[in-house]
Amino acid sequence: MQTLEQNETEVLELLTEQKDLVVYNDDFNTFDHVIESLIKVCKHEVEQAVQCTYIVHFNGKCQVKRGDYEKLEPMCTALLERGITAEIQ
Repeated sequence: MQTLEQNETEVLELLTEQKDLVVYNDDFNTFDHVIESLIKVCKHEVEQAVQCTYIVHFNGKCQVKRGDYEKLEPMCTALLERGITAEIQ
């Protein structure tokens, strides 16, 4: 029973460490710029980048990537450097 509880705890810790990279809508960036940025920075396929861009446009934000902080931080920084409003939640 001790091993099962320990494994459950380790799985829960891994799940809670997952973060979301969220991109927000703005009035500055073009669809093409956001799409290109998601492809280059987040390694999205074209269709995924287009879908995320439309979600950002119509909903005001979109979770574009999920992972641990260390993986998402350089992506967030790269998006910010491209003028795209993004944060890790």
